[in-house]
Amino acid sequence: MISLRYHIVSITACFLALAVGVVLGSTALNGSLLSGLADQKKDLGTQVSDLEAQRNALNARLSDADAFAGTMGPKVVAGALDKRSVVIVTTQDARPADRDALKKLVGQSGASVTGELQLTNAFTDPAKADQLRDVVTRLQPAGAKFPTAGDSGTLAGALLGSVLLLDKATAKPQSSGDELAAALGGLTDGGFVKPSQGVQPAQLAIVLTGAQQTGDGAGDRAATIARFAAQMDRSGAGTVLAGDPGSAEGTGPIGVVRADTSATSILSTVDNADSAAGRVATILALQEQLNGGSGRYGIAGNAQSIAPGVAAPRN
Repeated sequence: MISLRYHIVSITACFLALAVGVVLGSTALNGSLLSGLADQKKDLGTQVSDLEAQRNALNARLSDADAFAGTMGPKVVAGALDKRSVVIVTTQDARPADRDALKKLVGQSGASVTGELQLTNAFTDPAKADQLRDVVTRLQPAGAKFPTAGDSGTLAGALLGSVLLLDKATAKPQSSGDELAAALGGLTDGGFVKPSQGVQPAQLAIVLTGAQQTGDGAGDRAATIARFAAQMDRSGAGTVLAGDPGSAEGTGPIGVVRADTSATSILSTVDNADSAAGRVATILALQEQLNGGSGRYGIAGNAQSIAPGVAAPRN
């Protein structure tokens, strides 16, 4: 009996010792783990601080570069579009400040702005594509040849191109004043556009957009703007589609154009029109369009160079 009790006590003591060892070991392990985590946190904090410092330095350099481009821009574009005319078309999400700065630079290049036209959200709304297509078809000027493609963006580009752009060979209007008024009036009544007062046809066009489209139907809205701009280009002496870097993404109008070789072969795109350098590139791209060229300019990965005549940097 004593022997049995002794064994029970011994076994209990062993279990207690084991439990104490586990607890002590766990405590030591937890201490080590916490110490390691603290060190990692400190290291990550240092990395974050370093990255923030690098970001601030880069932002300062970009700000300086943009300020330089803003100062030199008028000198770079002076005479580039001498005695030419430009109509400016904007989407709903285009920033007014970018539009105004671009408009000013057009004047400094020697060209005149003949008017502005804003495309409303209804213009790119997939749910209203059939309505836009019907309005455009009804307003087709006599003698105008519309493309066989039935999408609303292409057809709208054909209509507005025929009334807003001069013939690229003769530099004369492609439609009458009444047809221009009817087209703008019909699209305005339908809620698709908002024209400025006294819009007149021009030789060249800038289509200014914002960032990439988001939400339901984003791809369709981006494609509508892209096809509209491409058809405007076909209708006159040249068109440039400009936007901010987000517009070069997959659901951005510029991204859609750059994914289509048939569009990039004729339409020029600039993906950093929110900067002074990008606006200068837009004017130079219009000049290139007059000479029959086109290109993909800006800072996005699918751009070929920063501006016409500037070699792409080597990686």
